[in-house]
Amino acid sequence: MASRLKEAGLAWKPALGDRFAIPDRDLDEEVFVLSNMTIQVYPMPEGPVIGFNGTTEWALDDVEIDEAIWLPREDQLRELLGGTFRGLRRDIDAYEVSIDLLGEQRSFEAPTAEEAYASALLHLLAAAGVG
Repeated sequence: MASRLKEAGLAWKPALGDRFAIPDRDLDEEVFVLSNMTIQVYPMPEGPVIGFNGTTEWALDDVEIDEAIWLPREDQLRELLGGTFRGLRRDIDAYEVSIDLLGEQRSFEAPTAEEAYASALLHLLAAAGVG
């Protein structure tokens, strides 16, 4: 879902606590977190990079922001929905996010709240013509 959001044009402005993944580097199952001690964003002439400080587990110094995939949290997704967000409801089997886009009520159901929020955000990005 995070890859689909990125492809749809969701821009990432890295902040402390943000989670991200690095695909295609044999790290697909790893989730990294920006921290002010071990993983930080550094401005470079060619664009911002994510620097890994003091890591010995793998040979990884820097990754360009474009190479990483942001894994937005539930609260971040809800914030990105802005004033369109109407509610989150939980069923026995799924979560449902409701939005209102220009008077049109839409609901998005998924196994997790984050996926339901992300589905609603994908709809908004497509409606806005982003990506």
